[in-house]
Amino acid sequence: MSRPKPTVLLEITNKKTYKTEQVLDAGAIWAVFYQDKPINLKTSSLTVQQLGPKYKKVSFSNSGHAFNLAEKLNKTFNTKDFSVYKLVTGEKITDESET
Repeated sequence: MSRPKPTVLLEITNKKTYKTEQVLDAGAIWAVFYQDKPINLKTSSLTVQQLGPKYKKVSFSNSGHAFNLAEKLNKTFNTKDFSVYKLVTGEKITDESET
């Protein structure tokens, strides 16, 4: 069975590059939490120091990606403390300094 077609809210095409940007409706955002608290996920390499750390996504507009990440982290850290939260509302802020 194929994935349902998304609802396009806005669309614009760059006439020089022919690239199209679409804003799609999402029912919610799913995020991976650790012990019921939001997290960031950072990876780094001991052998390649000059590249610096890489931050990975922990929130998704598709629940499947969040559940896969939570399962992977639970296996990696031998725990059951990673879980998925469905976020449908939030507090609107107007400036990053207010967080």
